[in-house]
Amino acid sequence: MTVTKGAVLLVSVALAGGIARASGLVAAPTAAPRLTAISSRAHGKGASLVIEASAPVPYVTTRPDPLTLLVDFRNVASEGIANSVPARGRHPIAAVAVEAIDAMGSPASRVRITLAQPTEYRIRSDRNTVVVDFESGRAAAAPPFARPQAVDAMKALETAGRAPAEPQMTRPATTAIDPIAALGLSNPAAGPVPSPVAGVTQPPGALTVEAQTPPAPQPVQTPPARPGETRQPPTLPQGEKRYVGHPINLDFQGADLRSVLRAFSEISSLNIVIDPSVQGSVDVALHEVPWDQALDLILRANKLGYVVDGTIVRIAPLTVLAAEEKERSDLAKAQAEAGQLRTLTRSISYAKGEDIVATLKATNIISNRGQAFVDARTNTLIVTDLEDRLTGVTDLINTLDRPQPQVEIEARIVQANKNYARALGVQWGIAGRVDPFLGNTTGLAFPNNGSITGRTGGNQGAPNNPATLTPTGVNLPVSAATSAIGLALGSVNGAFNLDVALTAAETSGNLRVLSTPRVSTQNNGEAEITQGVQIPIQTVANNTVTVSFKDAALTLKVTPQITSAGTVIMKIQLENAQPDFSRAVNGIPPINTQRANTTVLVSDGQTTVIGGIYVSQEQTLNDRTPGISRIPLLGWLFRRDSTTDQSTELLIFITPKIIKP
Repeated sequence: MTVTKGAVLLVSVALAGGIARASGLVAAPTAAPRLTAISSRAHGKGASLVIEASAPVPYVTTRPDPLTLLVDFRNVASEGIANSVPARGRHPIAAVAVEAIDAMGSPASRVRITLAQPTEYRIRSDRNTVVVDFESGRAAAAPPFARPQAVDAMKALETAGRAPAEPQMTRPATTAIDPIAALGLSNPAAGPVPSPVAGVTQPPGALTVEAQTPPAPQPVQTPPARPGETRQPPTLPQGEKRYVGHPINLDFQGADLRSVLRAFSEISSLNIVIDPSVQGSVDVALHEVPWDQALDLILRANKLGYVVDGTIVRIAPLTVLAAEEKERSDLAKAQAEAGQLRTLTRSISYAKGEDIVATLKATNIISNRGQAFVDARTNTLIVTDLEDRLTGVTDLINTLDRPQPQVEIEARIVQANKNYARALGVQWGIAGRVDPFLGNTTGLAFPNNGSITGRTGGNQGAPNNPATLTPTGVNLPVSAATSAIGLALGSVNGAFNLDVALTAAETSGNLRVLSTPRVSTQNNGEAEITQGVQIPIQTVANNTVTVSFKDAALTLKVTPQITSAGTVIMKIQLENAQPDFSRAVNGIPPINTQRANTTVLVSDGQTTVIGGIYVSQEQTLNDRTPGISRIPLLGWLFRRDSTTDQSTELLIFITPKIIKP
């Protein structure tokens, strides 16, 4: 229940007759229903007012001020009613009076209840009885915050339901707002607005609101304000809808849908027109719900929408509204396309005619009656369409047929190799013999003679003096030695010979390779440049020799895009592939490849590094004779030491330059 400064509204609608007929408990009456008796009774929490009728009857309750409650019964007579409530009834009921009124051109009866103090109440119906319960000592709660544009539906209801002889009541002035504002609608005269059909626009002056929207949340309620407290309006998450209608209670079971919708005309003061195709029944039980939210829920539950035209609301099924909107759209489209066709010819200088034709069709610039062709020989565009459509075609051609700037892309590929190698090796040749022929012997019968020689293969000694050659015992030379020295020792009789050779090598080198591919292309056009060799590769299958070629080349592919800020976005594919014949297999060399695929943004004329690779390799190798190589000072004479240090560096630079036409 809502209490305002001088005006309180709580609308409760109960179609008791529909409930009774739906349940099969009461047969349809043959005569108009009437009120028969009114009585009151006390209970522990307060008092109840009982209104009896000859049949289930609908009712509407309003509360013009905190001490007055009006219960109106439309098309219900009250002659001869037995009113047993005394002038000073049971607390909190002060008095009850029955009046005959006129409700929107129909006779009605009104039960006016005067209260001793503002008290909360609850109304309910049970077959032929309407009961209003009052709780003693429980005052009505302060109203929730409402937006200033909320509809003053109470004033419209009282005006429609007041009898001519009823005395005028004095109350604080209220701001009368157009009831359409309660639906959350904007001014329909402002221009086209959305309709229930997606993608369709209503003409000005007619507003269609689809009821098939996700359920909106209940209005935010705030607790009563304390004395001296400043009330701040509640906030809602962005995008949520706030209902501004006054709260009502609805209790329908099997009620006729058209009757329920007509009841909202009295509740909201709206002029409602119901489409003949609207049929069905309503089963709802709502308590303290804003009337515009209740209407929205009922419409969505029955797949209905409404069109607002001025102050008239027309309710119809969504399919009907969609069909009407389609008919309006088709009519407007037919009227727009009804005209004389003209032909436009335009020579295209910079763009391709086929591309402009595709753009015209994709953007729907030409109408359904229009056609567009291109003469490939002269690159001339031919368009046949309505006068107003040709204007848009001309504007599009002027925008697209313009010279495009070019971009020159220069790449630099820098390769730097460094290597260093050092090796030191040794070879020992040894030959010794004990033999009586040489004049030396072991002095034993066995073994009487013997020899000791190297067995690693090869001989040591001076090549031009065969007498000094001795078999190699320690073979740790440096391959491809650049330095060597030998020493040969022997006895007079040749019984023992010793030869030693020291070999050494040291190399170092630096290599720098600079590759600079350069290519120019139009804006958004792909360019490619390649320089290198093709390596033939033979394959044999079924006695058939097939030769294929593999590229080993420097290739640059780039697609530039010039931005409005004067920068260049480049999609780059760069590959540097070189054959290595030193490691060829069956005459086919492997290919050393450096590749970079990237997209970069570079200012005009500026240089950026798009990639870099640095490889460093260090290797130390020791070969030795076990045991002897570990003797201090003499160990180096029985081992080979080698050291290798290599490094490779690759850097890729890119520089775009815009060439304006």
